Amino acid sequence: MSNNDLETPSVNRIRTLCVDAIQAADSGHSGTPMGIAPVAYTLWQRFLRFLRFLRFDPAHPIWPHRDRFMLSEGPACALLWSLLHPTGVQAADPDHEIPGRPALTLDDLGTFHQLGSRCPGHPENRWTSGVETTTGPPGQGVAASVGMAIAGKWLAARYHTARSPRD
Repeated sequence: MSNNDLETPSVNRIRTLCVDAIQAADSGHSGTPMGIAPVAYTLWQRFLRFLRFLRFDPAHPIWPHRDRFMLSEGPACALLWSLLHPTGVQAADPDHEIPGRPALTLDDLGTFHQLGSRCPGHPENRWTSGVETTTGPPGQGVAASVGMAIAGKWLAARYHTARSPRD
């Protein structure tokens, strides 16, 4: 089976999860998540899995030395939920979740954009494992990602005694 034999159905599944969540909520925009689903799939599948380029473990989503995937655009947040579920990200924050269980289930995706949902209309840090930042006004995501990158480099320089060539 070629890579394309898996890519198209996988991207379509992500798109379907996005559209289903948005339709169930009767709120949100499907254009952005559907349009960037192939890019997100490529990032998660090729870089996270095959190249081992990004450091991320779905069983330990709050591991301090992980790389972060930041998707802070509110209209595209259905895509974030549709990536976290099939990736198998595990719940890790005992204040908001039951550790060891999936961070998101299909039932959770069905409550997208609803009051008290694990899949709110804008991602909330610590509410759902795998979400790296709380979103707000336009531009906040860029500022947060730059700040996290700077903080990551500072932490690596200060606390890592044996550094990898990628650091």
